[in-house]
Amino acid sequence: MSVWLPSAPCTPRACIESKGSVTAVPRAVLRFVTVLVVVAAGAALTPVGKRIPARAVRWWCRTIVRSAGIQLRITGATTSTGGLLLVANHISWLDIPLLAAVRPARMLAKAEIRHWPVAGTLTAGSGALFIDRDRLRALPETVASIAGALRAGGAVAVFPEGSTWCGRAQGHFRRAVFQAALDAGVPVQPVGLHYLTDGTASTAPAFVGSDSLLTSVWRVVSTRGLVAEVEVGETIAPGSHPDRRSLAHAAQAGVTAQPQHQDHCTSVAQAPVKIRRTARRRPVSVASMRIIRPTRTTATARATSSPAADA
Repeated sequence: MSVWLPSAPCTPRACIESKGSVTAVPRAVLRFVTVLVVVAAGAALTPVGKRIPARAVRWWCRTIVRSAGIQLRITGATTSTGGLLLVANHISWLDIPLLAAVRPARMLAKAEIRHWPVAGTLTAGSGALFIDRDRLRALPETVASIAGALRAGGAVAVFPEGSTWCGRAQGHFRRAVFQAALDAGVPVQPVGLHYLTDGTASTAPAFVGSDSLLTSVWRVVSTRGLVAEVEVGETIAPGSHPDRRSLAHAAQAGVTAQPQHQDHCTSVAQAPVKIRRTARRRPVSVASMRIIRPTRTTATARATSSPAADA
């Protein structure tokens, strides 16, 4: 069991709604096949690696999105050059090509993706940095790797929520990755990702809970009128915030500029935790009290609670 494993209360059954009209099946099948072909073409070029121009990578990523029948809108500031930490809210598998359409960057991905068919090979070949969420002790090493990539003048893209949400609510940004930007002395650029149908937030592209990747892809290609909005925020200059806590808050403020909807997932996330008592306590007198020394398990829990919360 992981000590630190970010999760969202969003589930396909509770959060994903089929809004808008559904496209014809033949068109949906064509979109589905086209997305697979475009992704496979990128996987075939993976060995070429860094020799592919950034402009070609942007075009390829935008092609993936448009092949799925999604209209793409990119607004806001321009991305800065040199070392840059790109941070965004996380909703869908589509978030990855959307960020790369803004600026190609090395992704910070969970270690499990290495074993995914096609996507794992593509992600690893792109130079992604992997984080093992089951090993809390590996977190400082991951932060150091990110800082090294930033010092080298590269861009690293991160989803600080650590988990996907349905798009109508968001989790809070974990602070650990922002330490890498502080250590490397590079700017942070927040990017807000939003999916719409008929001008309102759509949960169709969400990839949450027990949803499978193929199910999510099919839902996207069969939904008519999907729009992906990418709002690039102003860069947060290095040295403008003294610690990772304030830097994370500033970055999240840049991402959540649009008002969030109150729905099922927010009510679940904000619901008070109820403690169930399994036995009625007997009255204790002062004379019967005895000192209980902390066990090794208790000490370990205290030692890991602070880093886990800070991550």
